[in-house]
Amino acid sequence: MKLPTFFISHGGGPWPFMRDRGDDFARTFAYLQKLPATLPEQPKAILSVSGHWEEAQFTVATSEKPPMVYDYYGFPPHTYQVQYPAPGSKALAARVKTLLSDSHIPVQEDAERGFDHGTFVPLVVMYPQAQIPVVSLSLRGNLSASEHLRMGAALEPLRDEGVLIVGSGLTYHNLRQLRMTSTAGPVSDQFEAWLTSAVSEPDAAERARRLEHWAEAPAARLAHPREDHLIPLMVAAGAAGQNTGHLDFQDRVWGVSMASYRFG
Repeated sequence: MKLPTFFISHGGGPWPFMRDRGDDFARTFAYLQKLPATLPEQPKAILSVSGHWEEAQFTVATSEKPPMVYDYYGFPPHTYQVQYPAPGSKALAARVKTLLSDSHIPVQEDAERGFDHGTFVPLVVMYPQAQIPVVSLSLRGNLSASEHLRMGAALEPLRDEGVLIVGSGLTYHNLRQLRMTSTAGPVSDQFEAWLTSAVSEPDAAERARRLEHWAEAPAARLAHPREDHLIPLMVAAGAAGQNTGHLDFQDRVWGVSMASYRFG
């Protein structure tokens, strides 16, 4: 049974571990908590593509016991002790490498890379028991939309093999402007409206064309001065194949829109 693919707006920092300080992400928590029940079956493994891991070439993590990567700053001490002890999977990492190599996409391995917060934050809510193997796959540092769409397309067969492909980022990521709600809010809404239209395009080739040219969209560079948190969407869209996408959830945190998309 073919699993869908997702792009999840993962929120700010280690928020699931700070809920005692207020619950700006309560609606996101509820969405992620319910998401597994919407799948046709429990995944055998999860492939995570996070906006927090870039390498010169696509790189797949091969550790069977991935460590934690606390890639956030200025948070309470306990957030640097949290654990998400899901196992890795050498078998899935090898399969990813084969699929990319067969599509003539260079790919490397990293035996030490662990779970950054783009990976463990959504998964700790979705699968708190950490029972499903998780493999991380990097972005390529050039952040080419077309290359990441192509990389995602090469991974589509995983969906028939019980692997849930999750791109993790944000639909708005301009930290300098984030608290300026008079401008950040309208910018996030304008860009997200375009993005939802592009994702929902029923013709997969046209969808890819539009996403390749995302920087030409209204307010695009105001929403993403650097596109690291948007590019995981390209992987999810590429892996969707002919399946259409749609807006699966929308939250509003700190005055800006956070959208998540589902394909299939």
